[in-house]
Amino acid sequence: MKYSLFLGCTIPARSRNYELSARAVASQLGMEFIDIDEFSCCGFPLEATDEMGAILLAARNLALAEEKNLEICSLCSACTSMLTKTAYRLNRDRELRDKVNHELSKLGRAYKGTVRVRHFARILIEDIGLEKIKNSVSRDLKGLKVATHYGCHYLKPSYIYEGFDDPQDPKTLEEILEAVGAVNIQYRRKKDCCGGPVLLSDESVALDVAGEKLKYVKEAGADIMNLVCPFCDLMFDSNQKGIEAKFGLELNIPVLYLPQIIGLAMGLDRKELGLNLNSVNTKDLTARLEV
Repeated sequence: MKYSLFLGCTIPARSRNYELSARAVASQLGMEFIDIDEFSCCGFPLEATDEMGAILLAARNLALAEEKNLEICSLCSACTSMLTKTAYRLNRDRELRDKVNHELSKLGRAYKGTVRVRHFARILIEDIGLEKIKNSVSRDLKGLKVATHYGCHYLKPSYIYEGFDDPQDPKTLEEILEAVGAVNIQYRRKKDCCGGPVLLSDESVALDVAGEKLKYVKEAGADIMNLVCPFCDLMFDSNQKGIEAKFGLELNIPVLYLPQIIGLAMGLDRKELGLNLNSVNTKDLTARLEV
């Protein structure tokens, strides 16, 4: 199974651990990632100020994957949303599509409407299947208690995701975790945002939002937090020390990407999964699992 891997901007700059673990897990499950060097920003950061510019960026990326006859596998929830929404609009609005293709023609490209975009987690559910994931497990997670954060873009806007999961009561990430032997922990305000969207305009508010959620995760007794978006990781992992200082808290909650947890269950080592790159120390966690 071949997919073009779309990394976007944030993962290469800030979240190499996400990329490393996704590649390692994909390889174990028989997925082959094809890198398209010409991929650029998905367009999401521009959307609020230059909608057409954002659409053109997204459409160019879609066209690049079409030229290779490959589906796009995205790791970032915001990138997945932007690319999927753009394909959805272009497939339904002929006038917009003609306008976009007029601009793309200047680059010798065109969007044809043949490419599909899916998040890595969705591909695990739909193409790999929970049974195969379960059969890949070789390490006991020893009752590892995980609090999952779905984030805003994993399932929204819901109309573009073809009924995949329930945005009001999502379960797919926890189904994957259950398949590899983790224990899912429920906590207050689970569907709240990470605070990332307001980080640049009001850092204090952003840290308040993330800190509140981390407190609920801590209160619920979770060993780790699980997520699937680099923006959310920036808030909960990279900013956790700052949150502790601001609120006078001692949280020390390791924040792992979904493929890092799956990879642990597969028996992969720390460096393969980029656990040495996580901001909150994961050595106690891996020592517990005898990694």
